[in-house]
Amino acid sequence: MVSTPSAGHSGGVGGISSTNGSARASPAVGSSNAANHSSSAANGNGAKAKTQVNSNGYHPTNPQMPLSSMRSAPLDMTVVERRGQPTAGREPPKRTRLYGLEEAPTYRPTEEEWKDPFEYVRKITPEAQRFGICKVIPPDSWNPDFAIDTEKFHFRTRKQELNSVEGSTRANLSYLDALAKFHRQQGTNLNRLPYVDKKPLDLYRLKKAVESRGGFEKVCKTKKWAEIGRDLGYSGKIMSSLSTSLKNSFDRWLTPYENYLRQAKPGVYQQLEYEYGGPLTPSPAPSPIKRSTVNTPSSLRAESPARHATDILQQSLIGTKQENDRDTIMTDAPAVTSQPTSGGFTAINSGGFTAVNSGFTSVNRPTPTDPKKGFTPPPRVHASPLISAKNTPDFRPSGLGPATALKRQLSSDSLDLTKKDNGADKDDSEGGSRRSKRLKKENVPTVAGSHMSMFRPSAPKIPAPRDESSSPSERCEVCGKGDDAGFIAICESCDHGYHGTCLDPPIKHKPDAEWNCHRCLVGDGQFGFEEGGLYSLKQFQEKAADFKQGYFENRMPFDPVLNCPRPVTEDDVEREFWRLVTSTEETVEVEYGADIHCTTHGSGFPTAERNPCDPYSTDPWNLTVMPLHPSSLFRHIKTDISGMTVPWVYVGMIFSTFCWHNEDHFAYSVNYQHFGATKTWYGIPAEDTEKFENAMREAVPELFETQPDLLFQLVTLLTPEQLKKAGVRVCALDQRAGQMVITFPQAYHAGFNHGFNFNEAVNFAPSEWEPYGLAGVERLQQFRRQPCFSHDELLCTAAEGTSSGLTIQTAKWLAPALGRIHKRELEQRDGFIAKHQEDGHRPCALTSESDEHCSLAFEVLDSDVPEEEYQCTYCKSYAYLSRFKCLQSGKVLCLQHAGHHACCETPESERFTGDQHVLYYRKTNEQLTETYRKVADKANLPEAWEEKYEKLLDEGDKPALKSLRNLLSEGERIPYDLPSLPVLREFVDRCNEWVEEATNYTVRKQQNRRKNDKVWQSGLRKSIGNSSQEQRERELRRVENIYRLIEDAERLGFDCSEIQQLQERANAIRSFQKNAEKFLERGCGQESIEDLIEEGRAFNVDMPELDKLSDILEQTKWNTKAKASRSVFLTIKEVKELLEEGHRLELPPYNDNMRYFGDKYQAGLQWETKAKELINAEIVHYPQLESLSNQVQHNALPVTAETLAAVDQILHKQREAHRRIIDVTERSRDTDYKKRPKYTEVVDIMKNLEELNSKPTGTLDLEKEQRRHEDWMRKGKKLFGKTNAPLHILKTHMDYVLERNLKCFDIRNDTPRLPAEPSSRAASEEGESKAPRTWDEAALVEVFCICRRIEAGMMIECELCHEWYHGKCLKIARGKVKEDDKYTCPICDWRVKIPRDAARPKLEDLIAWQEEIPGLPFQPEEEEVLKKIIDNAQEFRNHITAFCNPVLTTASEADTQRFYLRKIEGAEILLSFETNFFRQELHKWSPVAPEPPPVLDQSKSTRKPRPTKLQKMLAQFGVDDPDDLPENMKSKANSLKRKAQNAEAAAAAQAAAASSSTNLVLPNATSPSAHSFGSSGHPFFSRNSQPSTPALTSTSHGHPQQRSNSASSSRPGSSLRPDAMDVTNGPSLHPEFFMSAASHGPGPRLLAPDAPMTLDEPFLHGQDDGLNLSTSEGKAKALEVLRTTETGRKRAEQLFGPDVWNHSRNDAFGRSTIHQSQDDNQDVEKMFLDLTNANDDDDTKKRERERMGITAFEAERNAMDTMEDSD
Repeated sequence: MVSTPSAGHSGGVGGISSTNGSARASPAVGSSNAANHSSSAANGNGAKAKTQVNSNGYHPTNPQMPLSSMRSAPLDMTVVERRGQPTAGREPPKRTRLYGLEEAPTYRPTEEEWKDPFEYVRKITPEAQRFGICKVIPPDSWNPDFAIDTEKFHFRTRKQELNSVEGSTRANLSYLDALAKFHRQQGTNLNRLPYVDKKPLDLYRLKKAVESRGGFEKVCKTKKWAEIGRDLGYSGKIMSSLSTSLKNSFDRWLTPYENYLRQAKPGVYQQLEYEYGGPLTPSPAPSPIKRSTVNTPSSLRAESPARHATDILQQSLIGTKQENDRDTIMTDAPAVTSQPTSGGFTAINSGGFTAVNSGFTSVNRPTPTDPKKGFTPPPRVHASPLISAKNTPDFRPSGLGPATALKRQLSSDSLDLTKKDNGADKDDSEGGSRRSKRLKKENVPTVAGSHMSMFRPSAPKIPAPRDESSSPSERCEVCGKGDDAGFIAICESCDHGYHGTCLDPPIKHKPDAEWNCHRCLVGDGQFGFEEGGLYSLKQFQEKAADFKQGYFENRMPFDPVLNCPRPVTEDDVEREFWRLVTSTEETVEVEYGADIHCTTHGSGFPTAERNPCDPYSTDPWNLTVMPLHPSSLFRHIKTDISGMTVPWVYVGMIFSTFCWHNEDHFAYSVNYQHFGATKTWYGIPAEDTEKFENAMREAVPELFETQPDLLFQLVTLLTPEQLKKAGVRVCALDQRAGQMVITFPQAYHAGFNHGFNFNEAVNFAPSEWEPYGLAGVERLQQFRRQPCFSHDELLCTAAEGTSSGLTIQTAKWLAPALGRIHKRELEQRDGFIAKHQEDGHRPCALTSESDEHCSLAFEVLDSDVPEEEYQCTYCKSYAYLSRFKCLQSGKVLCLQHAGHHACCETPESERFTGDQHVLYYRKTNEQLTETYRKVADKANLPEAWEEKYEKLLDEGDKPALKSLRNLLSEGERIPYDLPSLPVLREFVDRCNEWVEEATNYTVRKQQNRRKNDKVWQSGLRKSIGNSSQEQRERELRRVENIYRLIEDAERLGFDCSEIQQLQERANAIRSFQKNAEKFLERGCGQESIEDLIEEGRAFNVDMPELDKLSDILEQTKWNTKAKASRSVFLTIKEVKELLEEGHRLELPPYNDNMRYFGDKYQAGLQWETKAKELINAEIVHYPQLESLSNQVQHNALPVTAETLAAVDQILHKQREAHRRIIDVTERSRDTDYKKRPKYTEVVDIMKNLEELNSKPTGTLDLEKEQRRHEDWMRKGKKLFGKTNAPLHILKTHMDYVLERNLKCFDIRNDTPRLPAEPSSRAASEEGESKAPRTWDEAALVEVFCICRRIEAGMMIECELCHEWYHGKCLKIARGKVKEDDKYTCPICDWRVKIPRDAARPKLEDLIAWQEEIPGLPFQPEEEEVLKKIIDNAQEFRNHITAFCNPVLTTASEADTQRFYLRKIEGAEILLSFETNFFRQELHKWSPVAPEPPPVLDQSKSTRKPRPTKLQKMLAQFGVDDPDDLPENMKSKANSLKRKAQNAEAAAAAQAAAASSSTNLVLPNATSPSAHSFGSSGHPFFSRNSQPSTPALTSTSHGHPQQRSNSASSSRPGSSLRPDAMDVTNGPSLHPEFFMSAASHGPGPRLLAPDAPMTLDEPFLHGQDDGLNLSTSEGKAKALEVLRTTETGRKRAEQLFGPDVWNHSRNDAFGRSTIHQSQDDNQDVEKMFLDLTNANDDDDTKKRERERMGITAFEAERNAMDTMEDSD
């Protein structure tokens, strides 16, 4: 919270109050002011104590730290108002401005408009320039990041006292200050303002009111005092008393001072003019310059801010001086602008009457008692706030060196001539230049712009000689002498001494009391900013926020709705600002960080050097890029200019302000607000500039008396209200974060800040600026102000760019500009030469090349020189093209002031003659003229072209097309917008189109003619209604176009050779038309027609006569072609095209060729129709196809190639298939079955037959033989339990069986051995390591389990035989086995079931199956595998025969028997005798089960059947009965149930049919269903009743119990299958049932008395089984049964003879072949009848076939559904 005093210091005038925005101490300087205050308080004698200063102002002289080394807390960017953030300020609706000001325009460019800033500025200039300023809101997508490091960024501020900024208020306070000093000097203290009518009287206003009415005497005579009283705001009733009081106050206080001013002012002004080197109007003020050492009353007070600033500037320019020599008289020393250092905008004579903190007497300092001591004003108890409020591009000092100058002030290195004498360092000089070259690393400034001063300096003056050791008060400031010449009076304000006689008016006696010199009493108008504190952005933000809150805390009215003071609005801030500015009773001090150099501190925009990857670093709206944009004229400036081409940044706080000013050189400016509070701008358009300046002079004439260049100093405001009253147009706008403000040339602008903000500004110069720039330079020269750059140099640099490509756009603005400076330069040179030659001497070095001596040295020097060497000493302008240099003083003058200005002691006449002077030309007159001519010619190119254009049109009515084309080509090469060029281009394009079109009819080239022939031919062949391209071509070939073109050429009015050529062509066409008409009348031969047509086509136009001739020629050619085509085979398409061409040629129908080919075409169509019917028929009739094919050959019918090829292809496939069938059939009858065809060959043939929609002869026989072979394969599938599997699975499964048997029946490598441990459990061998064994070494491979394979996966050991088994083979899961569980294997305990995935056929069955192979028609691919399986099994059986003798076996052979039983059980075929024998023997010797094992006659699969779809559905819903299912599922369940029943019924019917067909009844055969679980009457335990072994339960060894739900069928697809190990109706095995080995083959046989008989056993036992063997049918059926086994075959040979098999096969096959051939013939006849619709089945046969088909289909569908359910 900031404390805001409500009253001023004691002794102040009229209760003047002061509010400081600097209550928070400057973070960089601490409380240095307090130290100064203590120092001054210690001077009890009242002597003037010199304030200790450093280069930054009133701060301790601590060693300066570079800003780059300073670190502070960063600024939180999320809390400041910034575009794109939630804190961004909203654009409020339009409001009524204070003073009723007009709102400046606001623009919102689009993304496309935003791309080019200069083009956009040109677009808005016509409207915006009428306001002087405008606001531009960028597109939302344009939002660059803030690129400054807020931790490192530090800057110094300037203090501003608001009521001192306003011109009228400052004039008032300055006048009262001087008035108080005068009366104090006269012995009359003006302790307080006189009171009239109980109110303080404003003496300044009283003085102004009296002056405006003619003066004191006239007012008294006219009695105007009452009127003046009313103007001053008095409304007393007794006007006579008021008049008397006003008259007396004026006479007492003002009359003496006014009389004094009339006497002293002329002398002071004369001294000021003497110091300035010229009259006060126009102002001669350069800035900055060194402190004046001339002993005049105008010297500044030692303790004044300006004097302190001068000391600081002097130290930085020429080194630190001692206190005792700071007033040293210096030869030819230019004056120096002092640096403001104390608080705020304060009057220079602050030692007297000031409205800030002083009254009629110096109440703010002790009474001086020691005249030798200086006076130190009381230090302020606060430092300064930070942040720039307004960043105008015009108000920015340079930050390039320790003594950086304001950009509109003179560079110190160009004026500091004494540095040559004093040996000043040149680096300091360069560092102080206003141009931003490179920063000196050793001269890092504390802050950019902190050394800038707005004080008016003195002009260069040669001071009087002075003793360097004397103090300022010991010598007279006028004559430079000591007290030897008389007494010296010391000025109380400026501390300078004067002889009484040197003063004007003089004084006779030395003053005893306080005395002020005439200059201090009259006033010289000097005024400027004081330096503030050093801050970081965060510190200044806090200070600005505290000040704003403290200021408005008690000033806003209470809002009952919000229950707090009303929030401060922008209107409140604006009204309060102008109130404070115009208040003489209340002083508020704020701080402003203005003119901060971007080169030192960095721009807020990203730059290519610091942020090369940021796209905004090269954005054209980036303020670091915009001044040097290709469209900006500033790119021609060779060096950087601080504030113009290098941006300045501004950090503001509330109320901080920038005063009225326009831009240097009247340039454009752009100001971008990075973040922060609103900035309010006021603008005045350029057309009201003169009105504005007149209004300022009328408002504060006192300020302009001593400072005519006041408006250049940016220190004066005038309220918009006053300006509007003076007729000046004033507009306003509010700038917010992310917005830009553009100011236009010559437009004055001012403004203030609403709070903490950060802005950046720079100048730019589009080509439209140049006239304004020249006017700005002339204005600067008029006021003797230093320009920022040489305007002439910019123009010359732009002109010299011709070699690199000077554009016309550049030349357009450059030519007039060069013309002006060319004319001015030549006139000034001529004027100087005329003055030079006034003495009459001839010749002269300037006018001739004579070698005779001329007193004036002349030199042409085109090289670049430092700026100070071509800057005019007098007017401060740059003499770039010509300069006049004095060799005595070293001063440089422009030609305008050369010779006239006293550059040395030489008389003016001698200066013109050139003695001790040199004249330099940068370019001679001829070079200047040549440069101007080149640019002017370049700029005049468009006009010169326009002149050629007008001249060509004026030469005649029909200009030559060639000339027009050349002129157009020349214009198109001119990169400029030519008004007449579009018109000329349009006309030439039209003429070129005419020539191009005419050329189509005039140019005759053989190549083009051939192309045209093709076009003609295609056009003649195509029918009417072709493409648009053909239509356009026809339009172009119309003969009328030629006549139209001739008329168009006459109408267009141009001349070219094609016109005459086209006219000749038109005449030739008319001649051809006449000849054609004659031919059509009489007719002629074909050759004559062709010649005439060739002649017509050469014209490349369509003519009716030519069309008629072409038709006749085409008809003739068609007849010739058609006649030749009769003997050639044509397709139906070709015949059709020939007929269509004849119709197109309009040949009559009776034409012989038309009639002939028409008949052929109709016959071809009929053939096509019949052929397609036969091809697409369901059963193809090949004889008819053969007949159709022969018709095409014999009758030369025109048909399509595709149809004919399809017929031939079908016939070819049919013939090829028939040949293959005959070949296979014949080979299948070979007596040697090894030579019969392979089954795979037959399958391939049958697959190829499927592609034919008709089967050749012999197909049915082949299909029957294939089915017979497949029946043999199905029998094999049934043996292996793969009944439902596809046929190709048989071979694959047999390969697997062979591979398994080879392992199990291995008698070489796998021999009986003692139980062995798996390698993973065997103990490791000790001792030396042995070579590792490999599995390839058979002798070293240990095999286990029934599969006889090596160790793999989980292994389980039998507790009895100690053999190891694979868990996978026994289907025992790893998770169900525990470490301490015991297991008994199936070999030791017959009750333990062995899991099997497929059935195991008996070896005898396989042998019988093998014996059927010779009777097969084809060679089966399974033959070789089957033979290997049987041979392998027979070999094993023979090997173990010795172990199967019950007489010889003993208990010691139990392990061997167990070993072979294990191998037998692992094999995939069943050795039933050996299996039963070993099981019985092992039970006898090592019984485990309580009952002996049953006899095993078959080995089936143990796989659990898959549930049907119905069972899955019941399980899904958790019910047992389909009736319990949900209603929506019952229909599906019933359908599945019905399909299952139909399938069972169909299977039963099929079985019954097979039984009835064979009539073979096996009396002892059991139904397959009898093998279901639990149906056995045998006393052995079934699987369901198997007890658990002693050591391992059924769950531990992985055999879960299975239960049978019903005694279902074991046929394929049934839901339940019998267990493979169940045995039904089998008695126990006893030794007495064994027979000798010689009974039945090589091995012993085990017989069961009640075993079922096979099919062939009745015949083997002599039973006929009910068959009549005398008939052929009975014999065939008996042979079919007996041929299945070798024994049966022998029995058949006994019954029917040894040749029975050959006769039976041949008869059967022969009969089938004969029947097949007869059937085929019948089928062919039937197919033919069906195809020709010659015979139809009667309704009875048709219905019978339909019924049989439906029944078969239904049965097949049910069977398929059943198979799907089982899957």
